[in-house]
Amino acid sequence: MKRSVTLLSALALTFAVPAVAQRSHPGGGPPSGRGSGSDGSMGASHSTAGDTHADTPHGSPSEVLSHNTAIGGKIKSLTGQDAQTACGGFKNIGQCVAAAHVAKNLAIPGGFDALKAKMTGSGSVSLGKAIESLTPDADAKAEAKKANRQASDDLKETSS
Repeated sequence: MKRSVTLLSALALTFAVPAVAQRSHPGGGPPSGRGSGSDGSMGASHSTAGDTHADTPHGSPSEVLSHNTAIGGKIKSLTGQDAQTACGGFKNIGQCVAAAHVAKNLAIPGGFDALKAKMTGSGSVSLGKAIESLTPDADAKAEAKKANRQASDDLKETSS
């Protein structure tokens, strides 16, 4: 009897630990570059752990832009700037595209450059915090979520 209880406990742990590990992340939030937190972090990419496509939201901007010229065109149409220039300083391409959408959606005072400066300069902040700072009357959480969804759609659309 003791042996079967031990075996059942071991099996339960075997299945429970991976499920918990998938949900818990350092700091209690979603992993960097994923999830849609109140801070406006990037939405989930639908890639698997071993997937290293350069067009996913967490790829470095220069890497993605060198492989995906269509997203570069989309960034240029949103910002009016060359995509390499516009995305310089962002941690990933998803942040850049989402910021470009927010700047256009909200007609941010100072435009994309002001938003970029908040997100990439010294003391950089999340997209949501940058929105709050530049457009206090906007629903920063909803706007960040909307822009992250738009960025995700753009990246899916242009990677095909």
